[in-house]
Amino acid sequence: MPETHFKIEWPDGVQETCYSPSSVVKKYFCVNESYNLEDFLSRVSEALNLASERVRAKYGRPCGLALGQLQEIQITAKNYSQSPQAKVKVLEFLN
Repeated sequence: MPETHFKIEWPDGVQETCYSPSSVVKKYFCVNESYNLEDFLSRVSEALNLASERVRAKYGRPCGLALGQLQEIQITAKNYSQSPQAKVKVLEFLN
């Protein structure tokens, strides 16, 4: 299960590097693609939960880092939730 880091850009231009314990996140996003905030949150939630479940299947417990990353993303996303046209851009995969 190759862990993957992916770099995103929030609607205000702030960039963040995020973590996934699995490369499955690459199936949910395309590099240089911008996603509406709601769509981004749906995709990242599905991807990180799936990655966490893969860890559970292999090690017997979910991945706390993946679930923590998802929680951080959700908290940050609340800052942009008032803007209906807010987009999050996936800049690159680092692994």
